[in-house]
Amino acid sequence: MMMKVEKIDTFTGHRDCIYALEKTGEKQRFFSAAGDGFVVRWNLQKPDVGELIAKVGHSVYALSYLQEENQLWIAENFEGIHVIDVETKQELRSLKLAPTNYFDIQIYNNQAFVAGGDGVITVIDVDNFSFRKHIKVSSESARCLTINPVEREFAAGFSDNSIKIFDLHTFELKKVIEAHTNSVFALKYSPDFRLLLSGSRDARLKIWNVEQDYSLEKEIVAHTFAINNIAFSPDEKLFATCSMDKSIKIWDAVTFKLLKVIDRARHAGHGTSVNKLLWSDYENQIVSGSDDRTISVWKLS
Repeated sequence: MMMKVEKIDTFTGHRDCIYALEKTGEKQRFFSAAGDGFVVRWNLQKPDVGELIAKVGHSVYALSYLQEENQLWIAENFEGIHVIDVETKQELRSLKLAPTNYFDIQIYNNQAFVAGGDGVITVIDVDNFSFRKHIKVSSESARCLTINPVEREFAAGFSDNSIKIFDLHTFELKKVIEAHTNSVFALKYSPDFRLLLSGSRDARLKIWNVEQDYSLEKEIVAHTFAINNIAFSPDEKLFATCSMDKSIKIWDAVTFKLLKVIDRARHAGHGTSVNKLLWSDYENQIVSGSDDRTISVWKLS
């Protein structure tokens, strides 16, 4: 496959490292959040015209958008959850959590799962906005979450180097995978939910076979430093990884062959760690957020 990469735009305005990117209800728009506490909505059709949605007092690593309600969930580090009405930009409600970092939020079937730096996964009832469960299975940070509705499970990556599999409804711990030699920063089920992809601070990408009790299918030395995020393309044929090594890599989702490297030398890429990816439905564009305080937009052809 011959693949060309073109840098379309660079969005600036954040005053600190960018940690979170999230879809909106419109293909051409997306949200970002950063160490500056600003949550901004951007339009891929109108470069660098950011719209402030919310401002919180601490850094933000995680966002989750509820499309039907047009609400954005913001996890403010050391404070807790803020729910914002995107249309009015008003805070609808907030929930105080333990004073720690919050690295991920995943919402499924009226439940919000929040991964905390204290090792706790907090489960919140979305409708009642009340605690359902505090899951404590490690003294190390819970860094990333991904949900598998087919198997009725969710997976969590921890800084104790493990992946832990939980029942999606009872929250029971079902399996512990001693997965990596360093913190697990990135987890993503494949679109058909048959595979689980994990990325770690050890720079390894690992593919686990869900249907064979999460047996290790493949291990790839994918980057030279920590893998921060994994994102699949809308057509499910490709996926991308990003890293502390400043690069974005594009992979074949079937063969796991490396197809393209997007970096500073070849494509005027980011100058520091790439923390987050969003593979947009809008014209197959990849959005990346970095420690360099910029958001870049890439077009694949």
